[in-house]
Amino acid sequence: MKTLNALAGRLFAFGAGLSMALVFAIIFVNSLRRYTVGQSVAWGEELPIYLTIYGVMFGLALAYLQDRHIRFTILTDFLPEAARDRLFAAVDLVSCITGIALAFSGHAFAVRRGHIDASGLKSAGNWLVDTTGIETLIWVSKVGTWQYAITIGGVLLAVAAFLKFIERITSSRAVPA
Repeated sequence: MKTLNALAGRLFAFGAGLSMALVFAIIFVNSLRRYTVGQSVAWGEELPIYLTIYGVMFGLALAYLQDRHIRFTILTDFLPEAARDRLFAAVDLVSCITGIALAFSGHAFAVRRGHIDASGLKSAGNWLVDTTGIETLIWVSKVGTWQYAITIGGVLLAVAAFLKFIERITSSRAVPA
């Protein structure tokens, strides 16, 4: 179980780190272009916003898996340890269900609005299609592509909560030496 949690943690950390690195790189290049050439790239303003949302979703899953998320413990600190462990396991199950519901609602939202052009990314999507000849690359310029961050975040939350639930259950059944 530890190996699976470590692998999931690395995946979540990689996703969050990659998103933030891309945000930094895009903003840095866009700033350099703006102050040296006098022009910024059209997609350089909008894409970092979407990438940040993806990064937050990966970070949310990582924080949940590592049990480093915000938790109000003023009442739970007064509970016996066994009761607190059962309560946290129940919260893990509720969080897993919430993640699944978030994934479904994010999917419905993205499908409903997926055909709308993302104004700052339209030129980038059209350029990709014109350059490569691959018509399906037009997805880069659609809002639905970037709204799928909610769906992916829901799935990541559900996975992290389920893994944390399994970890809590197996560690509570372990017999102390």
